[in-house]
Amino acid sequence: MTGLKLPEQNQVLLIGRLTQDPELRFTNNHTPVCSFRLAMNRRYKDTSSGEWKEEATFVPIVVWRNAAERCKEKLKKGSPVQVEGRLRSREYEDKTGQKRGVLEVEARRIQFLAAASPSIESGTGMVAEGAASESSGQTADAEEVPF
Repeated sequence: MTGLKLPEQNQVLLIGRLTQDPELRFTNNHTPVCSFRLAMNRRYKDTSSGEWKEEATFVPIVVWRNAAERCKEKLKKGSPVQVEGRLRSREYEDKTGQKRGVLEVEARRIQFLAAASPSIESGTGMVAEGAASESSGQTADAEEVPF
């Protein structure tokens, strides 16, 4: 079985709403990177009580380059979006020197599903593509991640 090669199946598709306004930062190389958290709700019936309940899941999203700037410009807290990308894990050292691990989605494509307010209705249905570091054909270096 050592010769068996499996295709990459690291694909994520999520639909939800932003939990806060997107945060735009720049790496040391001046590459734009935008981050936000996406909330998705799952409604289910509790088998023991028979009551309907909701369970929220929160996922950190990272968007790179031009798409990062478009997300900062067009999205805000509560905006509904569809995110296509890949799951990525990384480690970093916090301010106290502790090593931390993060599991996040690196977005390749963001579909703006609806305007968050009447003032940006032109954003309805817009797409920001090339969001991941694919435009250069490489993944971002750990030193480039500004958080």
